[in-house]
Amino acid sequence: MNELIDNPCQLEEIAAYLDGELNSHSLARFEQHVKHCSICAAELRAQRQLLCTLDVAFGGSGEFELPRDFARVVTASAENDLSMIRQRRERRRAFKLCVILGLISFGLLGAATRAIVFDPLRSLFRTARVLFDLLFQALSETVSAASVLIRMLAPTQPGLRLLLTLAFLVSLLALSLLIVKYRRAQIVE
Repeated sequence: MNELIDNPCQLEEIAAYLDGELNSHSLARFEQHVKHCSICAAELRAQRQLLCTLDVAFGGSGEFELPRDFARVVTASAENDLSMIRQRRERRRAFKLCVILGLISFGLLGAATRAIVFDPLRSLFRTARVLFDLLFQALSETVSAASVLIRMLAPTQPGLRLLLTLAFLVSLLALSLLIVKYRRAQIVE
């Protein structure tokens, strides 16, 4: 009796007992314990009833016959269940859900998202801003130069005005050609 008091109930021994896995000493000790322990005895009865129920349920041949058109019925049922997805509203809803899930996954990527997506976008916007500033400055300088030229040519005679405009355009062309030759010389060297 003292051994039973010192040895608390171990419910995993019930499964080992039912499976026949206990050695002779453990088997005798377990059977003696079950005689005096109502908790273990009740658990042993419950597990035996479960095993009997399982034996009755699966005790037959274990096989059952499917109807001849089983695959066709399952396919038709699946197609009917998916008919709602084929509607335009459902496709739109699925697309919105995919976009939201994509944005959430991008947000959850954290630092990797910043390094892969946001830093290149920031660099692109910075480059676009610099180009816009350059174009704006070039346009404003051109307008300023044109206004100076117009003021300079305004008081003179029309023939002289045409000659000065032509000289200015020739000088621009000559300057462009000199710049191109200079660049080609740098590339060749």
